Amino acid sequence: MGIRVRVRLFAVQRELAGTREVALDLVEGADVEAAWSALAARYPVLAPGRPSMRFARNGEYAAPETPLSDGDEVAMIPPVSGGDAGRARILEIREAPFTTTILAELADELALPEDGAVVGFLGRTRSTPGTPAPGQEDEAARHAGRTVDALEYEALEPMALATLGTIADEISTRFGVNRVAIVHHVGEVPLGEASIAVVAVSPHRDAAFEAARYAIDETKARAPIWKAERFADGHVWIGHQARTGPEDRG
Repeated sequence: MGIRVRVRLFAVQRELAGTREVALDLVEGADVEAAWSALAARYPVLAPGRPSMRFARNGEYAAPETPLSDGDEVAMIPPVSGGDAGRARILEIREAPFTTTILAELADELALPEDGAVVGFLGRTRSTPGTPAPGQEDEAARHAGRTVDALEYEALEPMALATLGTIADEISTRFGVNRVAIVHHVGEVPLGEASIAVVAVSPHRDAAFEAARYAIDETKARAPIWKAERFADGHVWIGHQARTGPEDRG
């Protein structure tokens, strides 16, 4: 069994391939990245454009690991017009795990020659438990003194991505930092593995530090992303009521 998807091409990608649409036959369970790979195999001239590509599935931005279904429309989105040449954002919710190397990968994609500072933050699963969500106190007490085996994240993805976009807008306004990445993993994150990566790049270090700190603090406080700590015989949901806007930092 397989699926067929309709791929749409725009701007330079359309010109290089010589077509606006391509039908691709993929294996069942294929994701957006698989569609890109099949497209690049058919039109090798497109392959060098991968680092700057974004994707959409059925009219909404989609991460490379987004699964596809029969009849889906996949848009390959090259760099868009508007804004200054140095403005770049990488805002993603990923199901695929990532390692510490993601910080260097994001920095390489964002930084320009005039940037003298790159600040990265990586959140990892730790063994000690956090503060239980309201209503989870009894379950947390049952696991008191035990080691966390893994975290489990889930997200309301369209709203989470929109919230990350708003946070990136605020970073630009508050700190003048236009090149920022926020990448959050969903699904199971075992002990010691990464759950969130933040990178901010700027000509000067003070702005990059402030931007990175703001990005992680506001993401944790506002994005609709939920976390459960998993133990050998159960789990505890962690967190607090979401904040709907930026914190007043006086």
